[in-house]
Amino acid sequence: MSQNDQAQLAEQTPRVSAGGGSNQVRVRAYNERLVLSLVRQNRGYSKADIARMTGLSAQTVSVIMRSLENDKLLLRGEPVRGRVGQPSIPMYLNPEAVFSFGVKIGRRSADLVLMDFVGQIRMQTHRTYRYPHPDHLLPFICEGIAEMEAQMSEEHQARIAGIGIAAPFELWNWAEEVGAPDGAMEIWRTVDLQAEVASRMSHPVYLRNDATSACGAELVFGAGSQHPDFVYFYIGSFIGGGIVVNSSLFVGRTGTAGAIGPLPVRDKHGQTRQLLDIASIFVLENLLRERGIDPQPLWYAAEEWIDFGEPLEIWIQDTASALAQAVIAAVSIIDFSAAIIDGGFPDWVRSRLVTATVEAVNRLDLQGVVIPEIIEGAVGAQARAIGGASLPIFARYLIDQTVLFKEIENAEGN
Repeated sequence: MSQNDQAQLAEQTPRVSAGGGSNQVRVRAYNERLVLSLVRQNRGYSKADIARMTGLSAQTVSVIMRSLENDKLLLRGEPVRGRVGQPSIPMYLNPEAVFSFGVKIGRRSADLVLMDFVGQIRMQTHRTYRYPHPDHLLPFICEGIAEMEAQMSEEHQARIAGIGIAAPFELWNWAEEVGAPDGAMEIWRTVDLQAEVASRMSHPVYLRNDATSACGAELVFGAGSQHPDFVYFYIGSFIGGGIVVNSSLFVGRTGTAGAIGPLPVRDKHGQTRQLLDIASIFVLENLLRERGIDPQPLWYAAEEWIDFGEPLEIWIQDTASALAQAVIAAVSIIDFSAAIIDGGFPDWVRSRLVTATVEAVNRLDLQGVVIPEIIEGAVGAQARAIGGASLPIFARYLIDQTVLFKEIENAEGN
């Protein structure tokens, strides 16, 4: 099996320990998942709303929603009165119905989060390092999960859906950029992180590319409901991204569609370079080092960056210019309604970067191009970890956005 085939399989297949899982969470039936997906996307839907949107009979919807209530997956809101007939009762996802762990593996740091059913982070921990290595990542993941579980009630522990890992593929290719010793990252050629974690834990384990995971988090918990088609840029140690078409992640034949890092752009000197060589945080790290400024605060916590002054402004302007070219290239192929920019930095950096990117786009030759709305991501620095934590929840409880919209369209057409 080729590496691309393995990557695609990893996107789809959970791993569980040989001894089997101890939790009691089960995969819901299709119509239950359909109802949960609609309620997730449209908070406050009533049984009548669900029946109308799905084309299912009122009796079927009533039975499904009663079952979901009994399992504490749905909560009733206050009755809405003032209409003819019985009052409408809005339904909501129960945040404490399901929990999942999300792991982000970065080139400079790792994050572990415990996420609830509506996407809120309940617990989190963070670790920095010079470069990623299995010997310190596996204890960080497994011991961190054990510590978080110890703080949960038995009822909540029984509602853990699994572990989702968001990690760059082919980590060994980035040894020089992160300053790893010669040969130190070659171990990643033979380590199957998903299998290693699954062999140590009792929960199903899922794996997806880190930037694709971040894009999925934006689709589910961010701007996805307003923009069914968008190109997504996530700036971490290295820039990555994703593509959403018809409200669904598009990963392509090999699972690498929307990677965007290798996209050719021109730098301020007119030289053609890859986007990742300009619009990545490791470039800012090098700028700081060149000026004798300690770059370590970049990796401590994304929300705690300080204003580094001139080198930060240089990086923002250079990154914005490169992003502007990437946006125009993307919309020249697919007429995305939006280009969404997010990353592992504070909101104020993201805001400055988006403003600078809009200005840079307006300086380009835009003949024949319909400019998309260029906006800030709504999920933030934890997008990759949240995207990872979403994997077990979607696998067991929800359905793909494309399927959801097809169901709605079919019901409305009948």
